[in-house]
Amino acid sequence: MAESTTPTPLPRSIGAPATRALALAGITTLDDVRGVDLDELLRLHGVGPKAILVLRETLAATD
Repeated sequence: MAESTTPTPLPRSIGAPATRALALAGITTLDDVRGVDLDELLRLHGVGPKAILVLRETLAATD
């Protein structure tokens, strides 16, 4: 039987505006973030340097 994995949600510490902006861009899980250039996400209204830092740290910790 294949192992099913539950998608890892975005860290709550990125804040509500960043979470909404990412969701509007189709990014709702940490796995979605892995396929995107984080510097490009800074262009989204609501995603700031703090959110990017948290995402980078979270990705590094889960690799």
